[in-house]
Amino acid sequence: MSDPVGLRPFLPSDAPRLAAIFRAAIAELTEEDYDDDQREAWAASADDEAVFAARLAAGLTLVATRDGEPVGFVSLKDGSLIDLLYVEPESAGTGVAASLVGAIETLAAARGETALTVDASDTALGFFQARGYTPERRNTVPRGDVWLSNTTLRKALASKKVPS
Repeated sequence: MSDPVGLRPFLPSDAPRLAAIFRAAIAELTEEDYDDDQREAWAASADDEAVFAARLAAGLTLVATRDGEPVGFVSLKDGSLIDLLYVEPESAGTGVAASLVGAIETLAAARGETALTVDASDTALGFFQARGYTPERRNTVPRGDVWLSNTTLRKALASKKVPS
């Protein structure tokens, strides 16, 4: 998996593939941190692909590709909240998530944002901490009949001054 990662904007036709990446990432990458019921309830939020597509379209969503095929995505909500970051299990640990987050940080800073926040799963916590995000609080989130824990983290962004 040393092929370079391409980044492009989300297209409505990406929704089924990104929903599949979302479900697979939860099922295969979070087993050590969440039980079967928690993972099932979490993944169910992509069951209605029209609603999932609308969520992706509502934010600034970037798609990572290898050989033209989507392998991950990130979505920025309200300009400063990383709402979604998921990578297909086969591409985990290959730099896809780092490329996505790096790009969204650059875009947010260029748009005048001074910080980003993320509600990171226990699985993603170390990834965000390694990128300079600082934990602010623990959260308990209801998903159907189960509860999931995550951590809100924040990172100040370097200001991108436009030359005059």
